[in-house]
Amino acid sequence: MGREKNGDKYLIAADAVDNLNTDVDANSDRNSDPSSNPSSDPSSDGLIVLPSVTELSDVQPSDWAYQALKSLVERYGILSASPKFRGNQAMTRYEFAAALAATLDKVEGLLGNAIGDEYVRQDAITVRRLQNEYASVLKEVRERIDTTEYKAAEVEANQFSVTTKLQGQQIVGFTGGSSASNTVVSRTRLNLLTSFDKKDLLLTQLESGNNGGDAISQEQRENVNLLGSNGVFANAGGLDYTDVESNLKLRRLYYQFRPTDSFAIAVGAKMSPRDFIDKNSYGNNESLDFSSGAFLNNPLIVQNQIDRTGGAGAAINWNPQNSKLILRGLYIAANANQPGTNPNRGLFGDSHQASLEAEYNPSNKLKLRLQYTNAVVNNTDINALGINAEYSLNRNAGVFGRLGIGNYAGFNTSLNRDFSTYPVSWSVGVGLRNVVVPGTLAGIAIAQPFITGDVGNATQTNFEAFYNFQLSDNISVTPIFSVVTNPDNDKNNGIIWQSALRTVFSF
Repeated sequence: MGREKNGDKYLIAADAVDNLNTDVDANSDRNSDPSSNPSSDPSSDGLIVLPSVTELSDVQPSDWAYQALKSLVERYGILSASPKFRGNQAMTRYEFAAALAATLDKVEGLLGNAIGDEYVRQDAITVRRLQNEYASVLKEVRERIDTTEYKAAEVEANQFSVTTKLQGQQIVGFTGGSSASNTVVSRTRLNLLTSFDKKDLLLTQLESGNNGGDAISQEQRENVNLLGSNGVFANAGGLDYTDVESNLKLRRLYYQFRPTDSFAIAVGAKMSPRDFIDKNSYGNNESLDFSSGAFLNNPLIVQNQIDRTGGAGAAINWNPQNSKLILRGLYIAANANQPGTNPNRGLFGDSHQASLEAEYNPSNKLKLRLQYTNAVVNNTDINALGINAEYSLNRNAGVFGRLGIGNYAGFNTSLNRDFSTYPVSWSVGVGLRNVVVPGTLAGIAIAQPFITGDVGNATQTNFEAFYNFQLSDNISVTPIFSVVTNPDNDKNNGIIWQSALRTVFSF
């Protein structure tokens, strides 16, 4: 049930570079052995010596090299082709050497046997005279060629090659529900994946949308918007890809490299916590599985006000070989670009998040992640502990869940009041593959993103079910049904339901 995540996209670029180098190496190996290159043999491929250049179907008298070809055929009789010359086709060094050797042998033979016309003898006399006159120059040229070949070999051995791949994704959601008319939600992302040495990644992501909203987010936006897609405390709306600005903006910009095979470091000006921590094989990709943020991440561990906008920071990942333990850590500041004269901004000011995660994989079926987050958001100090678990029942089914317990204290500038609360967040779900139709992906889950008696008069509860059809490698269609009770922890908001048809185009 595992699949590609945003934070692992450097593997795509690395695989692409690996495949490219593999192809080049294969060609090099094939060309390094004359016996494996049939074109180096003048008699291969059924080539025959032609009596006239006019017999070549792809050579015309108007071609710039026509006279040269005509001379090789009529004077020396050494041009081989059948039935085309293919003048624009590349040739290997073996082919060039074979053709040159054949030419020289033919000329020497003609001279030695006194066979050939006057043109051949005059050409030979001219060549020998030029060789004598320019002997010193030719010697110097040979030395320069030897030096150049040596330097070229050195450059090839230490060449610096950059490979960049473009990936794009368009999500279009047709949605409607209670308290809202039918609408369209759209989000577009372009990824530039650049690799310098096959083990690194420079990720540049651009994003734009249509500022679309759905029934659930509309209800959550009517007041303070505590738990909507841009919520103060959580991203627990209906569709994660709502409320995306129409202006094209930089969404992610970071560089990830590996000092060792087991250790990865990422640094950048635009990073999101969800790219590096709190992953899950069944609920972690809004373009493939669940669409609500309540099932994509633990809202206490991945702080929405930082994850949604991104920030400058760094992340590490340590995965020792032959070990069942993986350690991760990150520090991201959403307002790192703000002037240092403001005490509430800057790299270590409001808002920032520091997180640690330890993943333990006792078997191929079970994965456990223990998490801790320390953050300052809207002048509120946050400390939270989390558990993220998944268990594969079989090849086609698995269960997952997240649990978080936090401590929020301080004067919250968004709510404009002082409070101290200990919120709890949880979610559980089931992921299924090949249900009825082979190649499909389905899931159903329930969550309560922010349980607390200090904010609101009820507890919001999210339900979601989806059924993903992969129509091709580039297109998927997913019917989604969602229900949210007590949106934004307000019992006056009642029950909101909505349906959506998510279409994802990838290229």
